[in-house]
Amino acid sequence: MTLRGQLQIEKFHSRCLEGNRLGDAADRDIPVYLPPGYVAAREWPLLVILAGFTGSSLSHLNWMPWGETMPERIERLIGERKIPPCVAVFPDPFTRLGGSQYLNSRAVGDYEDHLTGELLPWVREKYNAGRNAPQTVVAGKSSGGYGAFVLAARHPDLFGWMIVHSGDAYFDYCYLVDFPAAAGEIRKAGGVAEFIKKIGQPGISGKAHFAAVNTIAMAACYSPSEASPWGFDLPFDFETGELKADVWARWLAHDPVRMTQRAEIVENLKKLKGIYIECGTRDEFNLQWGARILVKKLRAARITVEHREFDDGHMNVHYRYDESLSWLGERLSVL
Repeated sequence: MTLRGQLQIEKFHSRCLEGNRLGDAADRDIPVYLPPGYVAAREWPLLVILAGFTGSSLSHLNWMPWGETMPERIERLIGERKIPPCVAVFPDPFTRLGGSQYLNSRAVGDYEDHLTGELLPWVREKYNAGRNAPQTVVAGKSSGGYGAFVLAARHPDLFGWMIVHSGDAYFDYCYLVDFPAAAGEIRKAGGVAEFIKKIGQPGISGKAHFAAVNTIAMAACYSPSEASPWGFDLPFDFETGELKADVWARWLAHDPVRMTQRAEIVENLKKLKGIYIECGTRDEFNLQWGARILVKKLRAARITVEHREFDDGHMNVHYRYDESLSWLGERLSVL
């Protein structure tokens, strides 16, 4: 990786993640990008870039053929004057089950508190970046896009800008359709505990397997339960496939589309400086429909939102950050 700026990998210990049920480490590697000419005496805008499901903080640093790492992309956009010089931080959401959705969950860990109450204050203090909400941007793709929406919608005092790429929304289309396949895989494995043992094992893959992994991870985030032997409730009976309406309702409470029906969320969203939501028209998880529904509801609530679509799917669309960050740069430059 060739950079004119600096890339530091910080070792960060999270008290919020200590003793989590999954046994995941409380110590995390947190990359921080510093632009050319960075000096701590000056205040800087801050980009908080969130990884998607099965991704980590280090995923943003992965080499790819004919592509760029995220720090390289940010630095190029700075050099092209598409965005102002800024600091970027890459939180680590990875768990034994594949991800955290950036939420607090007794089954997973307090990742929302970790990010908002630990990591963000630490970055602000150490790097003098994102000292206030108008100078702080939260962005992500897929589950990272979901996290960007939820964190900004709940914490407008911390984040002034939201960028959502292909974010999980309208759970009826992006999750519900996977439940039959997930139930079949869990049943075949002999139950939830036995299936979890197989997650991450070499040689085990396939669309149905991923549907089960994703469903279990989402259940751990959206429907944790102290009464459950594995710490969460599934939204269906894996023996019969019958939907459990009460558990499914708990999932829907976390759906961005349903969140916009709550007055406090609408008021929070109106406090943001800007909202950018986009998705490919061929998204394999049907997320283009969720984006369209979400944008319609936001506009009905008189919330300004930039909505874009493009002719592509869900995978390998990081090039779209050129569009969203350029949109952001035009607005940050006038602050």
